[in-house]
Amino acid sequence: MTALVATIMTTGALAQNHELEGMLGKTIISDQGVLNVNLSPNNNLRFGKGWTFGANYGYRLKEGFTRLTFEVPAVFNLGEDLNFAANTIPESYKAYFVTPSIRANVFGRNAVSPWFSIGGGFGHFSPSSNLLFGGPSNAKSNTTGVMQFGFGLEVRMTEKLLLRGGVRDFWSGTPNLNVDTGKSRQHNYWVGAGVAWRFGKSY
Repeated sequence: MTALVATIMTTGALAQNHELEGMLGKTIISDQGVLNVNLSPNNNLRFGKGWTFGANYGYRLKEGFTRLTFEVPAVFNLGEDLNFAANTIPESYKAYFVTPSIRANVFGRNAVSPWFSIGGGFGHFSPSSNLLFGGPSNAKSNTTGVMQFGFGLEVRMTEKLLLRGGVRDFWSGTPNLNVDTGKSRQHNYWVGAGVAWRFGKSY
């Protein structure tokens, strides 16, 4: 038992203090009701579940039972499809979010550990220049402040290779889509996983 504890502590002590993560998942956004219209079958603006790619840089701040990491998750949704009963909205939009954060891994020295993340940054929306059913759209791009909340599970495959999956909520302003939903902010739920590679000096 003593030897096992010593091995775990030694493995944690040798952890590299930098990491790069590649991320892949989907963005999920709830339907939004549109105000001041009366359409059939309903007045809802519907969002697709766009494939979302990302990268994450992390710097280890503290190693121990709770491992603290400064991270910069950046995710890119390259095709968020839209659906609405009237030809007033763009057919889709692109979005990206960059949110410097603090990630805490509980049981940080273990091979498997849950993680939690919180931070804030900015996001940018770029609507398509085409309307949903054809014709030009005049919807404009916009930039917004973003809060990020996340949780998930991390599995250490080797000293340098990690698997990390979970959910992140990028709570942002809303894109300009030529309709009034009465909302000024929306939840952009990223669900997916990533592979992280540790590097740099050990400690």
